[in-house]
Amino acid sequence: MRDVEKAWPALSDSTYLGKRSPRPAGPDKVSGKAIFTADVNRPDLLHVKFTLNPHGRAEVRGIDVADAARMPGVVVAKPLVAAGDEVRYAGFEVAVVAAETEEIAREAARRVRVEYQPLPHNVEDRDPEGLGEWKNEGRARGEGDVEAGFAAADQVVEGRYGAPIITHCCFEPHGSVIEFRGPEQIDAWFSTQRISSIGGDLAKETGVDPARIHAVCEHLGSGYGSKFQFDVWDRECARIAQQTGRPVKVMLDRDHELMAAGSRPSAFADVKLGVKQDGTLTAWESRSWGSSGDSDRGSLRLPYVFTNGLPNRQQHTAIRTNTGPSRAWRGPGHPQMCLITMAALEDAAAALSLDPLDLFRKNLGLTGRPEVYAEELEIADRLMGWKRRWKPRGQGEGPVKTGLGLSMHTWGGRGHDSQCRVTLSSTGRVDVACGTQDMGMGSRSVLAVVAAETLGLPLDLIHVQLGDNRLPQSGASGGSTTTGGIATSTRTAAVDAANQLIRKAAPELGADPAECVLRDGEVLVANDSDRALSFGDACALIGQEPIVGNGRTDPELMTEGVGGVQMAEVKVDVETGVVEMVKLVAVQDCGTIVNLTTAESQVLGGCIMGISSALYEERIMDPVTGDCLNADLSRYRLAGIGDVGEIVVHMMQTDEHHGRGVIGVGEPPVISPMAAISNAVANAIGVRVPYVPLTPRAVLSALGGVK
Repeated sequence: MRDVEKAWPALSDSTYLGKRSPRPAGPDKVSGKAIFTADVNRPDLLHVKFTLNPHGRAEVRGIDVADAARMPGVVVAKPLVAAGDEVRYAGFEVAVVAAETEEIAREAARRVRVEYQPLPHNVEDRDPEGLGEWKNEGRARGEGDVEAGFAAADQVVEGRYGAPIITHCCFEPHGSVIEFRGPEQIDAWFSTQRISSIGGDLAKETGVDPARIHAVCEHLGSGYGSKFQFDVWDRECARIAQQTGRPVKVMLDRDHELMAAGSRPSAFADVKLGVKQDGTLTAWESRSWGSSGDSDRGSLRLPYVFTNGLPNRQQHTAIRTNTGPSRAWRGPGHPQMCLITMAALEDAAAALSLDPLDLFRKNLGLTGRPEVYAEELEIADRLMGWKRRWKPRGQGEGPVKTGLGLSMHTWGGRGHDSQCRVTLSSTGRVDVACGTQDMGMGSRSVLAVVAAETLGLPLDLIHVQLGDNRLPQSGASGGSTTTGGIATSTRTAAVDAANQLIRKAAPELGADPAECVLRDGEVLVANDSDRALSFGDACALIGQEPIVGNGRTDPELMTEGVGGVQMAEVKVDVETGVVEMVKLVAVQDCGTIVNLTTAESQVLGGCIMGISSALYEERIMDPVTGDCLNADLSRYRLAGIGDVGEIVVHMMQTDEHHGRGVIGVGEPPVISPMAAISNAVANAIGVRVPYVPLTPRAVLSALGGVK
């Protein structure tokens, strides 16, 4: 007997797969009905706020919570540090208060009195010279004969490039709501990227049996890699809830969020690159450095993308700064390595008076998938009109000059371990349950599309459940692993359920199950469409016990390894230094696409984030006090919708790409914009702006206008 095949159908045979479908949660989100953790307000709720250290580094000489504790409405006020403790960065939590309202809690946290003895600190990371104890020079590494490579070069090009620390700026701040229902039962709502497993952390903190902890994350307002941990704010929320017997809520204020809830490490490098006159790369040497906050660990792998067989030598220095901790930030390390590498390659092309597109094409043999990049470069060239419009650096009349820039990137994207359950009832109801979370990338859509495709049903008949640790376990959302994990587990679960239904319906059709298929809302005999049952009539045969299909991530339905190419067009006013985005073209390899709408949305979102980090974002620290000077959204600048220009997305959806299986694409698109935009600005103004963000001051400084 032949069962329904688990392999993905061809693009030409699919109803939903690779096509455009609406987001199931779209109406709830735009109408405000969607419930985020910040929207959960339990009866008799307490609100938590923290007193934060304002110094780069200090010793606590004394702490007094008495004034805070005396305030009407304050239920808990306690120190988190003691005299003699050292606090290592601005934003470090030194005391916690819980009160009847958020306003009272905030004022009480302000009234906590702390005596500090400031200690020597460091918040500088742009140059490792003179930092002494604050840096850790890692072991040099490399491959090939670098000296021979430089000897073979017609020209050696040198440059300095880099990107500062930026923060995650999640739309929904970090937070949780924790409620004890008696001493041995907890209901909890988390803004988290791992709802299936975070209850285990809560169990360790409270001593409650993990099986008696119900954790929920119905909607997640982004995380970008910063929301994996069970953090100090979650811990204190749990402790106060256990102590008081009342539900407790903590949502970080924006200053706390920007200083302590995660950041992307900085990265800078001095690069020396050998190249022949025809554009062939011969050798790479780099001295890089950067900071991950209060840690002297970290490294870069350079060069980026062009790694196969290029002789290279590199040394990285990790700089310890008294700033909040780093956390994974969409495409960890890749945007920084991409900027450094692609800027160096574009500078080499300029030194040789070559079109950088020709230099990139010349060296595709150094990449992991040259044929894919070649195809993508051709598509991007067509969409941008590169060959028709590109001009050497600094050309153009008048103060406003136009430039084009290019970049390439890579990513893995293999799905994580996930489980799924598909239930068919005698009424015809279809429930898909998976303990994953949807942090904006479209998990609900993935589950619905795969189930509808497999069962041959309209999308609106699929009822999706997620965001709950009582559902089948699923992995954390990180590394672009979610879509691959949940798509394949849903496919295998839906195939299991479909085959069970067919076996019940086949006798009614007088057919062998091997002859039957699910299509267009019916169970029918493949070669005799007159013999058919509606899906509802087939489900009526199920009886009292529903059909339950169980599935798990299937490696045969997914793979890893994608490449992408982006081209940027900018306008730069050389009198004011203002950079205007005109157009960004993003061509993305993607494997099997589940929902084309949400896949494109992932690329658009990545491009917008990349534009923001290229032009605006930088966390600015006061070198004297060590405090953060722009820990709010009025001074920490983000790109608005009017700042991003036109974004053109092309997904590499052909039968060849589709046949590779599902691959996550959440992170790859954010990697290239910084490099492509930096290269476009260099092309426009004739000189390299060494560091992003490409602010007016930075542009004018590169032009010699300001220091």
